[in-house]
Amino acid sequence: MQDSKRNSTPSTFVPYVPASKSMAELTAFAIVLGIVLAVVFAAANAYLGLKIGLTVSASIPAAVISLGVLRGIFRRKSILENNIVQTMTTAGEAVAAGAIFTLPALYMWGHIPSMATISFIVLVGGFLGVAMMVPLRRLLIVNEHATLPYPEGTACAEVLMSGDTGGKSAKMVVYGFLIGGAVKAMGDGFKWFRTEIESTIFRFKNAVVGMDIFPALLGVGYIIGPRIAGQMLAGGVLAWLVIIPVIGFIGAGSIAVVIPSASPIGELDAWGIWSDYIRYIGAGAVAAGGLITLVKTLPMLFSSLAATLRGLQNKNSGKVTLDRTNYDIPGIWVFSMIAVLIVIIAFAPLTDVGIVGALAIAIFGFLFVTVASRIVGLVGSSSSPVSGMTIATLLVVTFVFKVTGMTGMSGMIASLTVGAIVCVALAVSGDISQDLKTGYLVGGTPWKQQIAMMIGVLVSGLVIGFILSVLNESYGLGSEDLPAPKAVLMRIIVEGIMAGNLPWELIFIGAASAVVFELLGLNSLTVAVGIYLPIHVSTPIMTGGVVRWFIEKISRKDGEMLKARVETGTLLASGLIAGESLIGVIIAVLIWMNVDIPGSILIENNWLPFLIFLLVTIILTWSTLASKKSPVSHSQE
Repeated sequence: MQDSKRNSTPSTFVPYVPASKSMAELTAFAIVLGIVLAVVFAAANAYLGLKIGLTVSASIPAAVISLGVLRGIFRRKSILENNIVQTMTTAGEAVAAGAIFTLPALYMWGHIPSMATISFIVLVGGFLGVAMMVPLRRLLIVNEHATLPYPEGTACAEVLMSGDTGGKSAKMVVYGFLIGGAVKAMGDGFKWFRTEIESTIFRFKNAVVGMDIFPALLGVGYIIGPRIAGQMLAGGVLAWLVIIPVIGFIGAGSIAVVIPSASPIGELDAWGIWSDYIRYIGAGAVAAGGLITLVKTLPMLFSSLAATLRGLQNKNSGKVTLDRTNYDIPGIWVFSMIAVLIVIIAFAPLTDVGIVGALAIAIFGFLFVTVASRIVGLVGSSSSPVSGMTIATLLVVTFVFKVTGMTGMSGMIASLTVGAIVCVALAVSGDISQDLKTGYLVGGTPWKQQIAMMIGVLVSGLVIGFILSVLNESYGLGSEDLPAPKAVLMRIIVEGIMAGNLPWELIFIGAASAVVFELLGLNSLTVAVGIYLPIHVSTPIMTGGVVRWFIEKISRKDGEMLKARVETGTLLASGLIAGESLIGVIIAVLIWMNVDIPGSILIENNWLPFLIFLLVTIILTWSTLASKKSPVSHSQE
């Protein structure tokens, strides 16, 4: 596809597969593979998000796997089938993100939701996210093609087009999958070695450094890059080498109990101080960072909303001829779906949010879906302030419920339910925006992509409840194994407004810290996540970031080689994440089924796990450097 065609106006733009050409698209092959990958990446991202509070994009790995399976194994040569597969796969990723950022708070309250309740919340949120974005497609994707780049969507289109005659790059994902899965199985499955190493610092009381030797965290660091990884590690260093030792030093000789801890500070070790104090500071920092991110995007928010409304008012002016590449699900069906979903939410006994909650979902859903769909077009899905918009929704809704007399546990559950539905809608709308951009570039049929996204939402929504239930029974949501940082934050916000019994001083210290980070020019939300999570998580992520920095530094003189190496590393890193995360889910299922899992570590030392992690790091670096050309063929038919 020529660059001139990509940068042309909507009236002259010609996609990779022109509208005059029809190819196999929403086929049984694509649907079945899409369903499988949607479930796989939903499970993987659920585990990863509960572990570190971040999820990773599934679009490029899904595109590569679909090329390898459909083209490499079944010899099918339709790029549009591959586009359908990646569209359905991202639905699983988005559903998992919206669910794990909010719903684990219910488990922490001891209110274990049924799988039917979880599926209902996720499905209505996911369907609203798709339906509310459909009317915006022509305005955001077509009319503003030259001004809204949609980074992930464009990158995925490049992978699909450059791999249209290949598919060999799927091997990198498979290699990563096997390595990540093997390390997770040997460490947390068979318990042959420890998966966490830790050391104190000589004559530095309560100062601890450590590392979780998980390949997934290495992969996350490579994908997000050294800047974001470094800021996350900065938060960890601040917490574990500054704040914890300071608290321990000041309270060393005190026998008084300082709330919220139940023990004197002098009796607490580093982990005790982190659990009783630092997590509240980190939660305050994360909340403030999310709101700061939202405030920073307010000008874009208002301008985006105004531009979108103007576009909707004018979209029917003039005669429009619809062809295959410009045909959405009919508006009557879309708006009818939205209306029916809102009515169902208002009266459904599964959620019990009432008319007030349903109206809040309709208002905040439309407002923030519109904003999210446009913002991801400018800065990408990873920079979209989904957390900030969800926090804003929770603040308003929880206050309204409290004022209207819905208090206590019922009010908290209703507030969180509204926030969860909006969060899922935002995550799904951002992902389908990127998918529709990919489809626009490669020549997909919009209504078929929209149907595919709904199928992906349906399948993922039906299994995410089971995944959460198994993970909770096996590890415990909110535990050290799966801390669920974003969900803890949502829980703290709702509890604070309803009950007012939180250690607000610690929350405000964290919020003030986030302001300081912003004044220093840092991403306050990223640093805040580093404070909230143990430094053991940030360290391997930083290692992955260093690998990415090293690759870019030694390859910067050759643009083609740099692109090829970064692409290769991204695919291998995605495999590491998927492999380890899925084995983690499988281990949880085995525990849930009462399968006998070893309870003690076979080899108790720090050196073996360190050497294993070092070996995986070397493999990632060497495999990336070995790439002399793009892992997907650039020849075209």
